[in-house]
Amino acid sequence: MGTGSGSLTNHAQSFSGSLFQERLRTEDWGPRFFAYYYKQWDDYQMSYHTHDSTEIMYIITGMCRVDVMMADGSSEQAVLKKGQFILLDAGVPHRLMVQDGVPCRMLNVEFGFARTASGQLTIKQLALEEDTVHAFLKHMAPYLVLPDPEEVYYTMKSLVLELDQRGLMEQRQRQEQGTLVRTLFIQLLVRIARLRGEMERSALDQTELYVKRTIEFMHHNMDRSIQMKDIAAAVNLHPGYLHRIFRNYMQWTPTDYLTMLRMEKAKMLLQQTNIPISEISDYVGVGSRQYFHMLFKKYTGKTPVQYRDSMERIQWSYPEELE
Repeated sequence: MGTGSGSLTNHAQSFSGSLFQERLRTEDWGPRFFAYYYKQWDDYQMSYHTHDSTEIMYIITGMCRVDVMMADGSSEQAVLKKGQFILLDAGVPHRLMVQDGVPCRMLNVEFGFARTASGQLTIKQLALEEDTVHAFLKHMAPYLVLPDPEEVYYTMKSLVLELDQRGLMEQRQRQEQGTLVRTLFIQLLVRIARLRGEMERSALDQTELYVKRTIEFMHHNMDRSIQMKDIAAAVNLHPGYLHRIFRNYMQWTPTDYLTMLRMEKAKMLLQQTNIPISEISDYVGVGSRQYFHMLFKKYTGKTPVQYRDSMERIQWSYPEELE
């Protein structure tokens, strides 16, 4: 899933077809459809392109790849299979790649936004009533890949059928049909927003599990020399990925958190045991005594000797304070 970058705020403001422009949440706007079609692709390589519309590609059968160019010039690849869809925001460079012999059939809808007359259902009204939609519209992303339990697909099919039929109607009948189209689009937006919310909650639950396992491993192994690669291997994650999710979740890097655990353990041992200070470093997995003394003073502001002396003075003075 794409998460974008800080430049996305300006990006959304630059394209009237962007799903993440602020005015959709503050003014009366509704959908405007530019293209909608079924298409089967085989052995196809599209060039990078952009358009001022938000696009949904839904994979009905087969498999394809969508390359997305990010704001920093890098590219990300999304491999899509049956029952998945990708939402591409307006102005985001992308291309479709379909392998020879592995055809891909998709349903595609491209839409932007236009001001809506008073009294009609608006995206602003929906965002005010549905917290998940409001959160979704504020969470800017260049693209989003989601699995679908077929709810999105059926809504898209109904929307495209209604758009086709509306195009054949007499001009005098179009206003009524337009109301149904807007209603179906609102349903589509709600379903996508809820799927996004479920995906984020699932990712958070998974992150919490990995962080919990990481912390448990640290507690059980802080007495020996362990490195980031050892911790990552214990929870079956890449070291770089574990570092990122741990820091985002705990607001500590794994290394800093492990150092904190070791220093707190050292404080306990200095205060509550008679273990010689020269041996404390071995109990907390810091092989070098000199490095342990440096870490301890940095963490507590005192040397291990000063800390033990101060704890002994507190223990001797405590009974007198009770009298």
